[in-house]
Amino acid sequence: MSEYVPTIGLEIHAELKTQTKMFCRSKNDPDAAEPNSNICPVCMAHPGTLPVINKEAVRHVLRVGVALGSQFADYTEFDRKSYFYPDLPKGYQISQYEHPLVTGGELHGVAITRVHLEEDTASSMHPDTTALRAGYGAGNEATTLVDYNRAGVPLMELVTEPVITSAEEAGEFARELQLLLRSLGASEANMEKGEMRVEANVSVTKTSVEGGTASGGKILGTKVEIKNLNSFNAMERAIRYETKRQIEILERGEKVIQQTLGWDEGKQATFPQRTKEGSSDYRYFPDPDLPQLVLSEFPQFDRELLKASLPELPREQREKYAALGVKPEDAATFARDRRYGDLFDALAKLVPAEDAILASNYIANDLIKIIRDIEERDTKTIDILPISPEQLAKLIGMISARKISSRTAKDILRATVIEGADPEAYARAHNLLQESDSAALQGVVRTIIDANPGVVADFRAGKAAALEYLIGQCMKELRGAGDPAVLRKMLRTNI
Repeated sequence: MSEYVPTIGLEIHAELKTQTKMFCRSKNDPDAAEPNSNICPVCMAHPGTLPVINKEAVRHVLRVGVALGSQFADYTEFDRKSYFYPDLPKGYQISQYEHPLVTGGELHGVAITRVHLEEDTASSMHPDTTALRAGYGAGNEATTLVDYNRAGVPLMELVTEPVITSAEEAGEFARELQLLLRSLGASEANMEKGEMRVEANVSVTKTSVEGGTASGGKILGTKVEIKNLNSFNAMERAIRYETKRQIEILERGEKVIQQTLGWDEGKQATFPQRTKEGSSDYRYFPDPDLPQLVLSEFPQFDRELLKASLPELPREQREKYAALGVKPEDAATFARDRRYGDLFDALAKLVPAEDAILASNYIANDLIKIIRDIEERDTKTIDILPISPEQLAKLIGMISARKISSRTAKDILRATVIEGADPEAYARAHNLLQESDSAALQGVVRTIIDANPGVVADFRAGKAAALEYLIGQCMKELRGAGDPAVLRKMLRTNI
């Protein structure tokens, strides 16, 4: 089979965190339980109503643009994108076409084409037979119900350049964008709630085909757009499947059809939805009910002012942790879950610089496991960690001073988290402080040597593992309260 290269571009929608919807005062509440409870004449497109732009939604998109290193459009406007579907009350969507708020930029090595602002559609639901019997719908199993609570919610759309070349790279980018949106407070971006939705444009071309400049100096193949991707893993599986499908089509000498595909999670396959529309099909034109905007006329949209409002970005956090010697995977964890990142930041100010790596190891390897065990057992998320930086600093200090062993430290950490114990007081109360006095350890060492003549003979014969066994037996006899380094030295001297 000839060598082919996939080319992938992503279109990612994210619902923005605002108090009200994009063009009206209806509440923006993604957790509303009652259908059609957050609606008004504007978002339901009643005749004679007029939209008003949500300033906070514009600010969110511009802050994202600053974080991406993008350019602001001084002149921008909103357009009407016409199509007809039950989840679109107006028969058109207010979006942006020729003049998006933000263009260019880069994230995680992927070039950005544009970021624009629009309104979300309503939610379509297809109730099962049980729901229908309960009174939802008219008794027809094909009934579709529409909840307009989501209609009009501010929606940011980010479009990448077609420069992604693998499913893994696409997944990494989408996860990084989710992390950025959460860090900025622009969106919760929960895919399981539909707050972040990903569409992938996929094409393949032979590596031997040269010319063109669209992507990496090669001519792009015919692209398809994959929708219904409700998780990062599903997106990666869909891209892999579609890449393989297109290669097989081309190998048969056939042509790929440009179309919109859905993803069937059950069958693990794409399926045709409709022929892909072009921009002319949507009949874009400027919305006459909304003003054209010149961003330089709004002091609150000044780029430097917005830049000053940004928190430390995930990329900056990872670089900061790397400079402290934290392992890349641990740095990524701290940037992704700020509970642990904030704890490490505070802890790094309390312990000597040489103990920072030790501290990060205990957070990333031990504390996270303890918290996950608690969350799984209680089926809830712990928002505030039940251990203070001061408690953890005291534990790290005891380890560094060799007052406790690493094995004992794990037990003390668990007790500190679950019982709220003071690490040093707990260690004293349970006789866990390491004994490093040679005279006090001499009797234990002599006992272990006398009880294991065969192992002693093995060590004398050059088997290094034999010494580790003897150290373990000493530690067992001391219930973990011995200093392994002192015991190793004493055993070597006495054997």
